[in-house]
Amino acid sequence: MSQNEEQSVDPAGSTQMFRRFVTENNEPETAPKRPITPYVLAGVGVVVAIGIILAVVLTWS
Repeated sequence: MSQNEEQSVDPAGSTQMFRRFVTENNEPETAPKRPITPYVLAGVGVVVAIGIILAVVLTWS
């Protein structure tokens, strides 16, 4: 008889509560953040290139 009493408890109760939470959760998903590293590296590259060009022009003039 004790086995029947133990089985009367819903073993999927927590799963059902979790599914209800997931379906009722209306939080919008955040857009993935774009990495800024490529832009920083491109900017540094441009500054270095301009510096090299200026150094060559000033040296040869």
